[in-house]
Amino acid sequence: MTNWLRNGWPTLAIMLGASVWGMIWYPLRMLAALGVTGTAASALTSAAGCLFVLLVRYRALKTVRWHWLLPALALAAGVTNIGFVWGSIHGQVMRVLLLFYLTPAWTALFAHFILHERLTWSGAGLAALSLAGAMTMLWSPQLGLPMPGNLAEWAGLMGGMGFAMSNVLILKTSRVLPDMKPEMRTATVFGGAAICGACASLFEAMPAPPTGAHLGTAALLVLGLGFLLASNNMLVQYGLARVPANRASIIMLFELVVTALSAWLFARETPGPREWAGGVCIVLASALSSWVHRTKSMPPDPEVQDESLASGPGAEIDGRKDGKNRPRAMV
Repeated sequence: MTNWLRNGWPTLAIMLGASVWGMIWYPLRMLAALGVTGTAASALTSAAGCLFVLLVRYRALKTVRWHWLLPALALAAGVTNIGFVWGSIHGQVMRVLLLFYLTPAWTALFAHFILHERLTWSGAGLAALSLAGAMTMLWSPQLGLPMPGNLAEWAGLMGGMGFAMSNVLILKTSRVLPDMKPEMRTATVFGGAAICGACASLFEAMPAPPTGAHLGTAALLVLGLGFLLASNNMLVQYGLARVPANRASIIMLFELVVTALSAWLFARETPGPREWAGGVCIVLASALSSWVHRTKSMPPDPEVQDESLASGPGAEIDGRKDGKNRPRAMV
């Protein structure tokens, strides 16, 4: 029984985290209905999440050291957040999220140039499978080329690229700055999303702002989402530190199941045959990516070896040695 609890709680933590991310689009749409635009919602909820992390883990601030990776990570997180939030508010949720999940393709490319990972045939094949799924989902005789059909889908695609870049930069940051607490990387992610969202909100037309009772409801939603997202991030970190990386990545695909169900229940969105076929390819590519990389160790990073003797292949990251624990840079 004790072993079951020890093994079961981390898995449950990851599944709960994936469930939150799969349903977060709905309260974001509630905020939009109250007059809070997607970019403003991104800024406000992220600022609340950043403040929550800093208040709870303020002692970890002393572990922060300046490095160019931190503003780069903040920018990538901002693109991720804006793409996901704006796309899920204004587009068909499932299509936007599937485009967001094209991470095997972008991660293989970014890791090659930033982490100096060799692009293998298996990595290229998984990237091709992922992109084939996107083309299947997006193609139609009327539209011609398989491209995103509206700004929301473009936002989801850009958000997914930002997500892949965030994952790569988080891993590089953990190797370059091994003494920096994971909570501070989480705060960087939320802070970057807040700043980028605030800047982007200047270019988005603001409807009539909420007033009266609606203003109180919007404020409670913002604070509640900030608390929920920050707590959820730390909950998932607990699970990721105790579950093998390949299994954790597959468990996190549970988000797509929750998204599909919630989109059907709350928005009456039913994926068609092309969405299902494309989605299967994207999910399969993500799952196989975890399986293919299950035993591979990270190659040495020349820049990291120059800057920190504690990092490099096999260096412990977030309490583990496989280097796969990466806080999610989303909303």
